[in-house]
Amino acid sequence: MFGKMVSDMMVKPGKSPVFETPTKFGLDYEDVSFKASDGVTLSGWLVKGGSDKVIVQSHFGVQCSRCGFTQEGKGIMKNALWTSDIHFLNHAKYLVDAGYSVLMYDMRNHGDSEHNGWVSWGLEERKDVVAALKFVSEHPVYVSANIGLLSICMGQGASTFAFGMEDMAQFKNLKTMISVQPLTYDYFVKALGLPNFLIEAGNRYNKSKRNITLNGDSFLPYVKDITVPTLVIQNSNDPMTNLDMVQQYYDALQVDKELLMLELEKKRGATYSWVGTNPTPILGWLNKYMD
Repeated sequence: MFGKMVSDMMVKPGKSPVFETPTKFGLDYEDVSFKASDGVTLSGWLVKGGSDKVIVQSHFGVQCSRCGFTQEGKGIMKNALWTSDIHFLNHAKYLVDAGYSVLMYDMRNHGDSEHNGWVSWGLEERKDVVAALKFVSEHPVYVSANIGLLSICMGQGASTFAFGMEDMAQFKNLKTMISVQPLTYDYFVKALGLPNFLIEAGNRYNKSKRNITLNGDSFLPYVKDITVPTLVIQNSNDPMTNLDMVQQYYDALQVDKELLMLELEKKRGATYSWVGTNPTPILGWLNKYMD
């Protein structure tokens, strides 16, 4: 009973509706879909800006979709993450205004994409990152465009797994990544304050009933395989992480890099909201490597 409860909290899909569209923000877009290498169908928006540079956004996990986070239906996570809805279309708006197009897609088991199992905190979702990059790089409008990754929490875990486990060298125009708040599963679970017996029960249930193993270093061994300049963004007051782990991630990067340490409210979602309202450092980094 306890194991299923903990497992459901961490890996059960269906808590991430697409609750708004780019129309609300005055953005031109089209609905798109594409398949990952294992046949999973992914759903997204291609938000239209310039044709010479495009951002691929990969969102955070379980509680999120391509458009962000809504408090509705979130139960105990309603105020634990942030105090209001988080609108990723805010940063899509300033990216488009700056001449970027943006592919915003739902990873598997999120939003309107195919639900085929359980959230794996980036391991299986790495295939979705590759599929999104392939979709953009083969799109007739963007075939020659420079590409950047905006990878948020589990999205950056999926991106990091992809660099270590997939053929990312095929994407010749991939120029940079913004890694927003890297987080391994084990630290997140500990930060929730669950006693060890519940954590262990959840891990046993994941392994025996859902064929998922979530512990240890997760994506950290693959950070060394990242091949593009990377900006890491982290809230120093984030209560759901371990800053030594974030520093380990940063130190392992073997590319041009920068760590932007913010001092925000003591909630993890503060950084996700901040990204939508602070274009200067985001655009400064992207313009440096994508123009």
